[in-house]
Amino acid sequence: MVQKLANIPRLVISAPQGQSGKTTITIGLIGALVARGFYVQPFKKGPDFIDPSWLSLVAGRSCRNLDCFFMDNDTLVGSFVQAAAGAHVAVIEGAMGLYDGIDLYGSGSTAQIAKIVRAPVLLVVDCRRMTRSVAAIVRGFKDFDPDLNVAGVILNNVARSRHQKMLTMAIEEYCGLPVLGCIPKYSGLVIPNRHLGLIPAVENENLQAVIDSIVAVARENLDLDRIMYLARQAPSLMIPGNMNSDRLSKKECTTIGVIRDRSFTFYYPENLECLERAGAKLVYIDALEATTLPDLDGLFIGGGFPEIFASQLADNRLLRHSIAERIEQGLPVYAECGGLMYLGRSIIKEERSYPMVGVLPFDVTMEAKPQGHGYTLMQVVRQNPFFSVNTTVKGHEFHNSRIVNLDQTQVKFAFKVQRGHGIDGEWDGIIYKNLLASYNHIHALGVKGWAENFVAAATNYAQTKEVYGKKSRAVREVM
Repeated sequence: MVQKLANIPRLVISAPQGQSGKTTITIGLIGALVARGFYVQPFKKGPDFIDPSWLSLVAGRSCRNLDCFFMDNDTLVGSFVQAAAGAHVAVIEGAMGLYDGIDLYGSGSTAQIAKIVRAPVLLVVDCRRMTRSVAAIVRGFKDFDPDLNVAGVILNNVARSRHQKMLTMAIEEYCGLPVLGCIPKYSGLVIPNRHLGLIPAVENENLQAVIDSIVAVARENLDLDRIMYLARQAPSLMIPGNMNSDRLSKKECTTIGVIRDRSFTFYYPENLECLERAGAKLVYIDALEATTLPDLDGLFIGGGFPEIFASQLADNRLLRHSIAERIEQGLPVYAECGGLMYLGRSIIKEERSYPMVGVLPFDVTMEAKPQGHGYTLMQVVRQNPFFSVNTTVKGHEFHNSRIVNLDQTQVKFAFKVQRGHGIDGEWDGIIYKNLLASYNHIHALGVKGWAENFVAAATNYAQTKEVYGKKSRAVREVM
């Protein structure tokens, strides 16, 4: 078989540690390149949902996640190549520090991602209260892994021209690397934060002004020509032989609703695409505005911040009752984290209780600190519409909510927690009729069969509805 090569200009934005300014600089760089007429495909290392919302908005293309815990190397490269098709350059934002992974050897780190896709790395260094020492940091990161191409530096929080000159000279003298940008210390770039990180970009239209400010600073202070030259030096990638070239080949056979609005924003593009490829027509629903569910064969409720919009969700009684009614009728429903919270009796926030859908027997209370955070492994122990028994489901969780008032004798769990916290440290995935709701988030590229099983359950439900409808019509005709 003839191996095909993909020539994709690309680079990784990383840093020695978190909170160094990676996201701000990545937003600025992408926006500045877009302003020059480039098509930029953004990527985010790791399972994050929030940073990708900002990168998607500024790029005008859906940001994709690259994650070694979810994906093997071929799957990761295949996803990268497919998403970057038609783009002039791919920009990957790292997470935490460049070499930080899930173990002593840096497994799953930004460095590992960069090596898998053979991308040069730009190191963002926060230079507050530092001059010549910057060279020791940069040289250490450059030399730590000889297989990694740390190819340039962007300086953040530079105080004044004298400070910039000293930093630049030290890096060029002792590290042999170019400085490709210097972001002033008092540039006034602040991205709004919340308990799980940044505020999702789609949540507030006023955040566009923040993006415009970041892009303006980047255009003035980044050397875009040299950065693009560096990206073009990335070698050709060998395209995996198992890449799916026919992305949406199956004929639509069923309709699955997706609740997607300001309160529910956490969806991987690949999860939605896998449902479409398996034969689903997706219908998007705004839980803040819609008063009833359309005619559906299945429903997907992702994560997000329902607690922020708890009052509005509670006020929409008609939709809550419509969802509860359909679930009682057997509608297949898959819900993750925020979706789990929405399906319970209530969300308790700041000593106030807001009624939710109410099909699951628990309440949710908000806490100041994360109650579950990190990658997960779930052993499937009970039959359900979405996962086969005795398989292991990889996922991740990140939530500040906690389930209370749950009588575990009244519920069935799909998952035994092998790694992570889940609902109570031992179990996750509440099953009710054809519904499965858990704190666990999955990525479809790392959980084979989920989309196909979801569509199969929806198709079966559609056939049941059709048979029931014919029987009802026959009874009416006899009467």
